[in-house]
Amino acid sequence: MHRVVNELKLLCRDIIATTVSLFKIMIPMIILVKVADELGGVTLLGELLEPLMGMLGLPGSMALVWATTMLTNLYAGILVFINTDVTLTVAQITVLSSLLLLSHGLPIEGMISKKAGVPLWSMLLVRVGGGLAFAWLQSAYYQSTATNQHAAKILWQHESPVYTNHIDWAMGQAENLLSIFAVIAVLITIIRLLKLLKIEHLMALLMMPLLKLLQVSKEAANLAVIGITLGLSYGGGLIINETKKGNLTAKDAIITVLLLNLLHSIIEDTALVLLLGADINMVLWARILFSVFVMAIISQLYTMLANKKTSIELPSNSQ
Repeated sequence: MHRVVNELKLLCRDIIATTVSLFKIMIPMIILVKVADELGGVTLLGELLEPLMGMLGLPGSMALVWATTMLTNLYAGILVFINTDVTLTVAQITVLSSLLLLSHGLPIEGMISKKAGVPLWSMLLVRVGGGLAFAWLQSAYYQSTATNQHAAKILWQHESPVYTNHIDWAMGQAENLLSIFAVIAVLITIIRLLKLLKIEHLMALLMMPLLKLLQVSKEAANLAVIGITLGLSYGGGLIINETKKGNLTAKDAIITVLLLNLLHSIIEDTALVLLLGADINMVLWARILFSVFVMAIISQLYTMLANKKTSIELPSNSQ
């Protein structure tokens, strides 16, 4: 009985520590993004990004969709797209969807990544640069093969809450944060049970091909699975907590978080863009392959730089 009580105390401590770490990042960023939106920052960013849309074979009006998505979230960007009333081909909506999937929610997810040890510049390079590269490759493929040029069929029927005043908006955000707390509590409880039942070893085994390619430890397996399936906010929060406890090395945290920046919430996010008529082969399977390929290169470069730094420091230490 005493052991059960101790386990429950440790569980509650982990839940509170993880939630506090995450909310310290999320709450200020939610407020800043709201202020930026009120001051017209989203519209201005859309105007600056408009020339890039032509490179991807997209109408200039899609720049506002991307700007909204980068500063807020995927839902908001999709709603802006719906309101533009522009008809796109399957190829175009797939290119746009891929861009949105890789680069959305940057202020909040950027701060979470930074807290986990990933510099903001590298996160932005991977998210924005990776998103543009992935979208451009698809655009070039579709133009060269002339495939999926028929009009996309939109099945989107999601109703986003409309806030009439700032109090309603604040209450809505509080409800969202409460939901995140509940999800984190469940996730940490599941992880604790997996450790007690030794099931985490099986999950690590299933992730082994990916982990070997990215050169990260087994300890990152469960966290990677959670982030990939549920989202960067959840996976990142857990990674921050595990890094503080010393269960993850700096490299494990950085590589895993960067992977999650490219590949997270694949069930929900993929389902959202499929409702817009996107090609599942590109927004799911090609996205997985692209993300793993990019991170394999980054992991290799990280190892080479770390080894080079060590070899430079050794002579000075020996003196």
